[in-house]
Amino acid sequence: MCPALFLDRDGVLIVNRPKYVRSWEDVEFIPTAIAGGQFVSRSGHPIVVVTNQAVVGRGLLTLDEALAINERIMNFFRANDVNIIASYVCPHRHEDDCDCRKPKPGMLLRAASEFGIDLQRSVMVGDSLRDLLAAESAGVKGILVRTGMGSDQEADVLRVGGARWPVFNDLMEAAPSILVDLEGAG
Repeated sequence: MCPALFLDRDGVLIVNRPKYVRSWEDVEFIPTAIAGGQFVSRSGHPIVVVTNQAVVGRGLLTLDEALAINERIMNFFRANDVNIIASYVCPHRHEDDCDCRKPKPGMLLRAASEFGIDLQRSVMVGDSLRDLLAAESAGVKGILVRTGMGSDQEADVLRVGGARWPVFNDLMEAAPSILVDLEGAG
């Protein structure tokens, strides 16, 4: 069992879109996310992306279309030396009350089961309170980044979580702390 870095996609790796990422043309990479992913990847720790994609549940994209866009995003990061071993997509809406949609921990638990990930020694980076609550439910340390919705949600995150969830500007700024957590847990 090894620790892993879990990452939200929209707002951490790519720019959030108000009307969802519905095509490849909607994808805009956050440059510091590439550098942050590379920094952690050099340590050899696996990275798993966990993303809510209600765009499918709302009927704006098919699951196959959403998965194709997601795979293209993952391949871009992999081609840039980011060690993403898997990505999980929840296609449901909040109203569906599934076990995979964050803030529930289903995607993290599934990854842990499939890849032998030690959740207690892992880290999750997200840009929303729901990402941090999913991490906490799975026993994973949560970190908020201000990219995406993070700046808007920071006050709520601090109100709910106090100092237990560190806050950084972006994935690159968080990367040294992530590495300390992953290495220190060993």
